[in-house]
Amino acid sequence: MNLPNQLTVSRFGLTVLFLIAMFAKFPYCETVALFFFVLASITDWMDGAIARKRKLITNFGILMDPLADKILTCSAFIAFVDRGYLAGWVAIVIVARELAITGMRMLAAAKNVVLPAEALGKYKTIFQIVASIAVLVLHSYEQWGVVGRAVFGWGIAGKAWTEWFTPLSIWVAVILTFVSGAQYLWRNRRLFMTDL
Repeated sequence: MNLPNQLTVSRFGLTVLFLIAMFAKFPYCETVALFFFVLASITDWMDGAIARKRKLITNFGILMDPLADKILTCSAFIAFVDRGYLAGWVAIVIVARELAITGMRMLAAAKNVVLPAEALGKYKTIFQIVASIAVLVLHSYEQWGVVGRAVFGWGIAGKAWTEWFTPLSIWVAVILTFVSGAQYLWRNRRLFMTDL
């Protein structure tokens, strides 16, 4: 197994560690969850960059890399709902979109059609990761003492900047998730329209 694929597989393990930290009740668990989530997000960037640079693109990577991304982000949003950090409908939009697109790709594969990723979908993933990190920072930065409060607690209009940036990043992620999903389904509608 080449290095990019090893990094992809490691993201599954890091997702499990992230979820353990999210659901555990120990001191600084949110900070530990943030650490594992950021580490998993870095592997997402690294595996693709290394695979393209060294020409190590494989069928395993093509299949498992986006799957690992979806499991990481969907797990995060579901965990945030469980912890009371997010409204349930946000996670529903995220998870429903990912399931719909995965289903369409499976249908395409059954017809020997390859559906490439689109630019808007890549931005969607970036903003889902940014929003997830923002949520985790918002709920953990006070655990970092004076440094955390100095960096993340300074105010704008009477609120810590993380308090307005987090909902903004969530809204951007939700809008991109919905729009990119609708666009992808519409552009590839021939796949399911021909079966009607």
